[in-house]
Amino acid sequence: MAKDKRIIRFGVIGCGLMGKEFASAAARWCHLTDVGFEPRIVAVCDANPAATEWFVDNVPSVVHAYGDYRELLANPDVDAVYCAVPHNLHQQIYIDIIRSGKHLLGEKPFGIDREANAAIREALAAHPEVIVRCSSEFPFYPGAQQIVKWVNEGRFGRIIEVEAGFWHSSDLDPTKPINWKRRIATNGEYGCMGDLGMHVLHLPLRFGWKPKSVRSLLSKIVPERPDGKGGLVPCETWDNAILACDVETDGQRFPMVLSTKRIAPGHANTWFIRIQGTDFSAEFTTKNPKQVASLPYEPGGAQAWHVVDAPYKSAYGTITGGIFEFGFSDSILQMWAAFCDELVGQGGAGMSQPFRCATPEEASASHLVFTAALESERTGNTIAIDWEE
Repeated sequence: MAKDKRIIRFGVIGCGLMGKEFASAAARWCHLTDVGFEPRIVAVCDANPAATEWFVDNVPSVVHAYGDYRELLANPDVDAVYCAVPHNLHQQIYIDIIRSGKHLLGEKPFGIDREANAAIREALAAHPEVIVRCSSEFPFYPGAQQIVKWVNEGRFGRIIEVEAGFWHSSDLDPTKPINWKRRIATNGEYGCMGDLGMHVLHLPLRFGWKPKSVRSLLSKIVPERPDGKGGLVPCETWDNAILACDVETDGQRFPMVLSTKRIAPGHANTWFIRIQGTDFSAEFTTKNPKQVASLPYEPGGAQAWHVVDAPYKSAYGTITGGIFEFGFSDSILQMWAAFCDELVGQGGAGMSQPFRCATPEEASASHLVFTAALESERTGNTIAIDWEE
């Protein structure tokens, strides 16, 4: 390890699937090149002792395991926290993390509803010294980064339409037992939008494409699931959501379709974005993670899609050769590098590259969209969004 490498001491609150993915990313830090920082997980917390036991057994740097997150926050050896807990716990735990002065990478949607999100934002406003970001790894895929570059270059001309989505199909199986994501009390009324929607909105919001209005089509497809005790209980939350949005920006207006689906047959974990423009069109999907498609156009010219293999190149350099494939665990590693880079750069040095993790402002913007979508479902109307609220 380079002598001048900055060690960032992390605590993990919520030691489930994504907490383990962070641990794996930290263990693979040597995969990155030319970064002067490194996360080290020193403390973990979960209400389930078996969950923290996995970290103690598999992550040598862990020296503290807690059942109460307040004990972790009181530990002066923890600089920053990754928190992955059910949505109903976001408000209190995120606020306590922020007030403790520890930096936070939290999971979406940053509060179970708009009221909870507003409380988190209020705490953040009182502690501007704390860096807070929202987990969203898919934009770090090389194909997505290429589309970011094309948008920033203004390649598309006048935007014709945009489509973005995140689909999976694990809930297609009606015998899958109920869990917290299917209950309003723990997941929230947003359903699949709160669970998946920040992934879909991350890039559109980063590009400044804020919906002026929303018309939603929300679906409950599997009405009941096994309760694990031999009975069936209702599934209360939305399985799928399609949002038709009207965007006005930079003197132009275009439709944008956003979709979040827990039941999309044939899709294990598919994130995508498609942008059509008068001068240029492009699309990327994790269904084909190595390929990015583009269609340059000149008046009177041919209209032909070009599909090329995107090299293994994202925001931060790696030891992997460009001929190899990029995957989900790589995108998580890149996201964590961006978060750590921002923590180190807050002293004035700045980030080593410009693409940062999803911000609290973007998470709050997602709440405006999801709340409007719920109202649209209730009324059957197209709902205007007031971005000045």
